[in-house]
Amino acid sequence: MQIYLVDGTYELFRHYYALPSVRDDRGREVAAVRGVVRSLLAMIAAGVTHIAVATDHVIESFRNQLWPGYKTSAGVEAELLAQFPLLEDLVKAAGIVVWPMVEFEADDALAAAAMLATQDPRVEQVIVCTPDKDLAQCVRGTRVVQLNRRTRTTLDEAGVVKKFGVPPRSIPDYLALVGDAADGYPGLRGWGAKSSAAILAKFLHLESIPADCCEWRVNAANASALAGTLVRERDRAMLFRTLATLRTDIPLFENVDQLRWRGPTAGFDKQALRLDQMTKARERPLP
Repeated sequence: MQIYLVDGTYELFRHYYALPSVRDDRGREVAAVRGVVRSLLAMIAAGVTHIAVATDHVIESFRNQLWPGYKTSAGVEAELLAQFPLLEDLVKAAGIVVWPMVEFEADDALAAAAMLATQDPRVEQVIVCTPDKDLAQCVRGTRVVQLNRRTRTTLDEAGVVKKFGVPPRSIPDYLALVGDAADGYPGLRGWGAKSSAAILAKFLHLESIPADCCEWRVNAANASALAGTLVRERDRAMLFRTLATLRTDIPLFENVDQLRWRGPTAGFDKQALRLDQMTKARERPLP
């Protein structure tokens, strides 16, 4: 059994900027919603049996209370934001499990769902469909992998190490040092991707990095300056790691059988027609 967990927020943004404008009979912009739902139904048509979608119903989360610069909905086009509830309603009507997140983020839901799914011995693999680098922390061997559906590239644990220079469990520490512009926190001054990867590859976590750079025994430029920055800004680094660490304690489902697609609901055709959605899900039932 394979479980597909889809980042609905990323998919909605991706389709919004990739597709030409389409409006429904109410004048609402719906191109991105149509694109995402077609994409999800295409996955089912290709043989996906267990699938769920997580969305940021509200862009803001508990992290905004921890760091004032954390990402918000400011600057996001109103016509894009307005499509989130439309997407959630149509995905649910299509018979696909959807988790609209408010206090937490869609990424938290994906991380929590991946952990829950791996507790079932029937699950051979969990495929987390998103390119977001913070989701790399969820990768486990080849059983939990990250799939970029746009580039059709998959990262297993070896792939994460090759890409970032650190194992999945060190990704939050890595992001704490280098920062994440997309999420709105800057990292520590002077700590770049190469130096952060080199040091974390040896020590794995922030609290394990010695204050004395002589103990690092790695080739890192400006090691003394880096060590000084880490000593002075350790509390800030720990905060950034908290921001980067995905929550896995969200009770999303009781067992993976609840993620099995069993066909659309009775109201799907009507909703799909209102968005001029031409995909006929009823012709693709599960075997």
